[in-house]
Amino acid sequence: MDMGIIFLTQTGVGFLGNFSLLCLYNFTLFTRRHLRPTDLILNQLVLANSIVLLSKGVPQTLASLGWKHFLDDRRCKLVFYFYRVSAGVSFSTLCLFNGFQAITLNPGICRWISLKIRSLQCIGSCCLLCWTLHLLINSFLPLVVNGPLNKENLSAEGSHGYCSWSTEYSQSTLYSILYFSPDLMSLVLMVWASGSMVVLLHRHKQRVQHIHSHVPSLRASHEVRATRTILILVSSFVSFYSVYTVLTMWMTLAANRGQWVVSSSVLVASCFPALSPFVLLINDTRVSQFLSHCRVRKNCVS
Repeated sequence: MDMGIIFLTQTGVGFLGNFSLLCLYNFTLFTRRHLRPTDLILNQLVLANSIVLLSKGVPQTLASLGWKHFLDDRRCKLVFYFYRVSAGVSFSTLCLFNGFQAITLNPGICRWISLKIRSLQCIGSCCLLCWTLHLLINSFLPLVVNGPLNKENLSAEGSHGYCSWSTEYSQSTLYSILYFSPDLMSLVLMVWASGSMVVLLHRHKQRVQHIHSHVPSLRASHEVRATRTILILVSSFVSFYSVYTVLTMWMTLAANRGQWVVSSSVLVASCFPALSPFVLLINDTRVSQFLSHCRVRKNCVS
């Protein structure tokens, strides 16, 4: 019951934050007011995070609260497929956001890409490619995910409390590689882009210290605020993902796995989708401007 309350709180708060950002980004995309090139990327990120919370948090909450057999075999396959696709898209989108900011800060990386990537058409194509790739990559999941656990016909079994999976022991390693290889590739690109931004900002700070002028510091610019946001997101994501990877590998390969491992992995996997929207809200100047405007109007009315 306690875990059910934790999952319910995490899912509800996280979905509320993502939904708020989804409204903000869709409003700017439709009205083109205060539109930024990254809004389309972030819109996809919060959409994917919302699907992650709904497809992972809601079933786990119901299972922790004592509900059983509320998903049949077909629905289990569908829920796990949507979860894995949306989680992969969230990862790839964060990598895309990271790479976009690295190229924006340092156009010398590739001048042709730096010109192209600022167009909404190019960004939209990259976002569509993320969804297409993960829809195809995760097409093997319906083969290993089943309905509620039936111990009589599973050679290697695991349970999430509401669904189960079954693989031959010899295939476990193969499925693990298919499961994690796209994320590991994105992680390498993300670390490279983050390292490039850190080095660039460090060099700029050294130049500012030696050049005493009245030129506004890069620190106050939108690019640096966005870079700081990305670095916070990446560091938190890598931390959560590292713990989640260890727990998932344990569940996939270990012969004996406890339910606490499953619950812990779900909790960790949902931390980034639940917390990241609040990092974006805090660092988005449009939100602070809107709140300031609301306070001014309230004071005028009163």
